[in-house]
Amino acid sequence: MASVPTTESGDVDGLWQDGWYRFARRLDSPNFGPRPPAARIDLIVLHSISLPPGRYGGDEVQRLFTNRLDWDAHPYFGTLRGLEVSAHFYVRRNGELWQFVSGDARAWHAGASSWRGRANCNDDSIGIELEGLEGERFEAAQYETLASLCPAIAQRYPIAHIAGHEHIAPGRKLDPGPGFDWPLLGETLGWDAAMFPARVTSR
Repeated sequence: MASVPTTESGDVDGLWQDGWYRFARRLDSPNFGPRPPAARIDLIVLHSISLPPGRYGGDEVQRLFTNRLDWDAHPYFGTLRGLEVSAHFYVRRNGELWQFVSGDARAWHAGASSWRGRANCNDDSIGIELEGLEGERFEAAQYETLASLCPAIAQRYPIAHIAGHEHIAPGRKLDPGPGFDWPLLGETLGWDAAMFPARVTSR
C-alpha cells in the first residue's frame, strides 16, 4: 500500500493526530504499552462487547477500559474484577465512535492469538469493539461507522488483513459471532477478499 504523506505532527489528511482519529470521542485508557520495534500494523481485529452481556446504552464499557468499573454494581462484573483491558476503538449501537488508545500504541484487546502466521496480535493490530452480543445482529449505524473508520485506519497504517476475535483466537473467543454481517462489510469496503478470513465475505 502506498504511503500517505504526513505532517510533522503526524497528521494524515487532517484525520489523525499522533494516532488519534479526529472523528472519535477520545477517552484515554491507562491499559496500553509500546509496540515492538518495527511492528507492522497491518491487521484490524473486530470484537463485540456489552456490559453486562446483552445490555446496551450505559457507560460500563468506557469504565472497564479506563479501570473505573464498579465491580459490585452487577454480579457479572465480579467475574471481571481486576481485569485490565482496552481496545483502540469502540462503536456504539447508534454508530457513535470512541477511542481509548492511540493507534500507534499497543492496546490490550486480543490476548493469546495468532493470524497470518504471527502470534500476539496485540503487537501489530488495531482493535475495534462493537457494542453487541456475539450471535446477535449489529445495527446499520455501526456498519456505517466501520465503513468510514476502516478506510481511515488503512490510510495511516498498512492494513492488509481484517478478522474477528473468533478468527484470531478460535476456541477461546466467539466474537463478534454469526450475527456480524461480514459480506456486507466486505461489499461496503470494497477490499480484496484475500484481506478477510476465508469464506466470510460470500453470502
